[in-house]
Amino acid sequence: MNTLIAVGTMAAYLYSVAATLFPSFFRKAGIAPAVYFDTSAFIIALILFGRVLEARAKTQTSEAIKKLMGLQPKTARVIRDAGEKDILIEEVLVGDLIIVRPGERIPVDGIVEEGRSSVDESMITGEGMPVRKAPGDEVIGATLNKTGSFRFRATKVGKDTALAQIIKLVQEAQGSKAPIQRLADVISGYFVPVVISIAIGTFIIWFDFGPRPSLTFALLNFVAVLIIACPCALGLATPTAVMVGREKARKTGFSSREERVSRPFTRSIPSFSTRRAP
Repeated sequence: MNTLIAVGTMAAYLYSVAATLFPSFFRKAGIAPAVYFDTSAFIIALILFGRVLEARAKTQTSEAIKKLMGLQPKTARVIRDAGEKDILIEEVLVGDLIIVRPGERIPVDGIVEEGRSSVDESMITGEGMPVRKAPGDEVIGATLNKTGSFRFRATKVGKDTALAQIIKLVQEAQGSKAPIQRLADVISGYFVPVVISIAIGTFIIWFDFGPRPSLTFALLNFVAVLIIACPCALGLATPTAVMVGREKARKTGFSSREERVSRPFTRSIPSFSTRRAP
């Protein structure tokens, strides 16, 4: 698509330059030396506007990722050397016994070994009611402990935690194209060569069989085909459709941005399937 836009706008611009600098060349053929500077500028402006919309959508996703990363606590209270010790979250190891008190966020994924509590897992599952936790139950990093304190054994740390996997999936989704964008690329892959071939064929037919001066008429119609077929609507409509789709999804019953980002990915994480009833 960019190829056809570049060829079409450049052809319009060069034709306009020629009409401005050498108007007599066109008047001899009985053609008014029209210019298309505004057409080139308008097409490029539309395409750039579509890119701005697409960049805005990606920026919103980046903000959601930052909010998700901010949910993870910076430190964890572990039991080491027969005593409690606060360490950085990066220093937590698989197998560490971690203490979580009421009102604290769970630092990493693990299994409860001692104590009972209720945990708010809405940022992962979207469920409004806290989930009861007892020995043997799984807990998810970055979820909020509500009522009681408990000890759990760390089973996943660092990039293996559920939150880290969600962030990774969101980042991968941000870097990939939506299906409608891939479809537009596929269509453009066939559309561009066809249009360029038609433009070249038009030039050849007018040059060989058109009225004199054949070169002027051939060039004029060659440029006309490229400008008319320039897919400025496609370049604007695809990012706009993606933008509108994201806004519609954002307003479909989710209470927070973190839930909107994380909920589509919860099914892909096996640990979410086992939990006690509230």
